[in-house]
Amino acid sequence: MRHDPIASGKRAPVNMSTDTGIVAAAREAGVNASQVSEEASRRAAKEARDAAWKEENKAWIDAHRAWVESNELPLERHRMF
Repeated sequence: MRHDPIASGKRAPVNMSTDTGIVAAAREAGVNASQVSEEASRRAAKEARDAAWKEENKAWIDAHRAWVESNELPLERHRMF
């Protein structure tokens, strides 16, 4: 398994409220609500972190794209199509 930069490997109890119909359906289907919640939280945290990184580095990204458009990639002439 790949290293997960978000996970600490430790567990913390968390109280959450979930619609009772969802809880009942999940139990009936044998879905582990804790695992589903953990995965959804991991995905949401990663997406938020990635979006923040893109915003913080927007000026550099835009400058780099403009440079590539003006100058093409440094090794472009060696690409095989």
